[in-house]
Amino acid sequence: MHYRRLGKSGLKVSEISLGAWVTFGAQIDEQTAIDLVREAFDQGINFFDNSDVYANGMAEIVMGKAIQGLPREALVLSSKVFWPTMPGPNGRGLSRKHIGESIDASLRRLGTDYLDLYFCHRYDPDTPIEEVARVMDDLIHQGKVLYWGTSEWTGAQVAQSLGISRQFSLVPQTMEQPQYNMFHRERVENELAPLCRDYGLGLTTWSPLYSGILSGKYNEGIPTGSRATMENMNWVLERITPERIALVRRLTELAQELGLTTAQLAIAWTLRRKEVSSVITGATRVDQLDENLQSAEAVDLLTDEVLEKIEVILGNSTE
Repeated sequence: MHYRRLGKSGLKVSEISLGAWVTFGAQIDEQTAIDLVREAFDQGINFFDNSDVYANGMAEIVMGKAIQGLPREALVLSSKVFWPTMPGPNGRGLSRKHIGESIDASLRRLGTDYLDLYFCHRYDPDTPIEEVARVMDDLIHQGKVLYWGTSEWTGAQVAQSLGISRQFSLVPQTMEQPQYNMFHRERVENELAPLCRDYGLGLTTWSPLYSGILSGKYNEGIPTGSRATMENMNWVLERITPERIALVRRLTELAQELGLTTAQLAIAWTLRRKEVSSVITGATRVDQLDENLQSAEAVDLLTDEVLEKIEVILGNSTE
């Protein structure tokens, strides 16, 4: 396993991490989740990503059970706050009240005294960024959080956050967590990459396989038990268009030429960018986790020629 610095901070995170979204507390049973965490840790993953809203809090509870017995100092644990998790008008968002109550609830569910990373899961138009930055600064000084960041904020919103933190001498955000893959790339490459260069921001990207589509598993239809068959995941079906599947089939052919799976090609493509500190992956089986972990070694295969072939397939070539 290779480790990368989280932006300009001194914290090192595994370049491939394991996330709990969709799977923990929902798609897979508790023992499978525990086995995945233990296998991931044994293979060098130290960053485990979560959120208070995943499976209505069950994802954090399962993760808390999975890390029991593991050395806490060897782990980088994250969670997020924004979406409704409590009753009433203050049970969501990024107000000082909701963040303060949410962090305590997450710590209880995870069974830990602090979070290494804490993300504002979305931008809150109802709460001034100064209020958000001040409460995150407080949490860091209280020892409940080591580093704070945002998820799915625009480049302009992140820049405003960094500016306000500098203006009021607050601990600035260290990271952003955007979606980044071959089919969803503009924000990272056009908005966030310049901020990473100028301010030392680190990116912990999610959905490298675009909800599994870039793994190639939907190339010949919808497999039984896949994410696209889940009742609450109808939006995945909307992404599985004939046009995208045609592109993925061509990517699969290229991956096979390189001796890779389609998933390994897609994850390696995401890892190629220096701004990316860690790629958050999901898994439902240990063998799937093992396949994803081998993607790190595939980055060296992505020569300029191979990257140009990918751009041609995606229809982005300038030639």
